[in-house]
Amino acid sequence: MTWPVLYSFRRCPYAMRARLALLASETPCALREVRLAAKPAAMLRASPKGTVPVLVLPDGRVMAESLEIMDWALARHDPWHWRPGTRRDLIARNDGPFKYHLDRYKYATRYQSDALHHRGKALQILHELEVMLHPGPFLHGARPGMTDAAIAPFVRQFAATDPDWFAACPLPRVQGWLGAFVALPLFERVMERVAPWREGDAPVLLG
Repeated sequence: MTWPVLYSFRRCPYAMRARLALLASETPCALREVRLAAKPAAMLRASPKGTVPVLVLPDGRVMAESLEIMDWALARHDPWHWRPGTRRDLIARNDGPFKYHLDRYKYATRYQSDALHHRGKALQILHELEVMLHPGPFLHGARPGMTDAAIAPFVRQFAATDPDWFAACPLPRVQGWLGAFVALPLFERVMERVAPWREGDAPVLLG
């Protein structure tokens, strides 16, 4: 049997959300964990830009954007009803302003940025999520959906930059939402460790 092949990196939030959607959609997929310092030639042939995730379908089609992978997988099969009610505006805010400030907070030396300034700007966006989480534990309400899966990996990265500071922030709903999301069995499966892939390795199925 020929499966789609996903080139991924365990800690990359873009790759996390692609893996989440592929698992949620019950899409059989061969997982190829990538070492970013030594990207496989097969991945670079499929997507010369060299970023993860990259999904290569059996018919040769290539998807190199995480949201494209999520949409494809959940359009194929959506047993948990993740797609209805997806907040594209919130995802765009996450991928734009929040990611911009997250990078300049977490990697201040690389960007030669004022980390506390960018932390404050990102925090303002999280305060907006705090308000939106009032009706239920997840952004989709009682159960998680595509919006949660698309955003949570980035908020997780923000929280992990200084966990003690984040735990002390007046964001009880965001903290509860993030804790509930990362405790999902699906997320635990997504974060299972696999050895970096090398040409000739036997296939490793996602999850």
